[in-house]
Amino acid sequence: MTAEPLARTGPLDTWAERFSALPDGVQIVAEPFVAMADLRLTPHAVSGYEDSSTRIHSRPGGGLGLPTTPSTWVAWGGGQAIWLGPDEWLVTDPLRSPQELEAELRAAVGSDGAVIDVSAQRTTLRLRGEHVRDVLETGCAIDLHPRAFPAGSAAQTTLGLAGVVLLALDDSAAHYHVLVRSSFARYLAAWLVDASTEFAPGRNA
Repeated sequence: MTAEPLARTGPLDTWAERFSALPDGVQIVAEPFVAMADLRLTPHAVSGYEDSSTRIHSRPGGGLGLPTTPSTWVAWGGGQAIWLGPDEWLVTDPLRSPQELEAELRAAVGSDGAVIDVSAQRTTLRLRGEHVRDVLETGCAIDLHPRAFPAGSAAQTTLGLAGVVLLALDDSAAHYHVLVRSSFARYLAAWLVDASTEFAPGRNA
């Protein structure tokens, strides 16, 4: 008898109905499972790269660009490379399995760094809508105006009482990724739903 593999589930798999009931100006989607890896480079390796970006050649005809500007992210395939510190990045990739992503990055950095699979650590929320910035700013201390937080910005901050990584996906102040520890995902989802009720039709009438 062969055991059936367990289906992968996320902490917000049952929240789609609650999210769909939000006001039109606030759209929240819990994204499917995404492979994530924490990548760290040795100080010697970091100092040897260009100031503008780090190139780790791991693919035929190309490489992985890691941002070296603090608090920024860059696109990589269908995912992102996010600056977390002078020698640390979070790399996400929805097109690879965690094992594939970890193996590729390990092969790329060799002895110049370390790679750890952290795919199960975080849940990704996509927030979009004209009132999303207003909702986020009720529980986040940073200035999210596009002049201060333009497309490509990344911040490790607190939203409500949850530590998150917040990414600006464009310059509209209406499209963000929020990466939250999976153990805080339900708390954050409930906080966002509650904060969004202020923008329901007729609420301030």
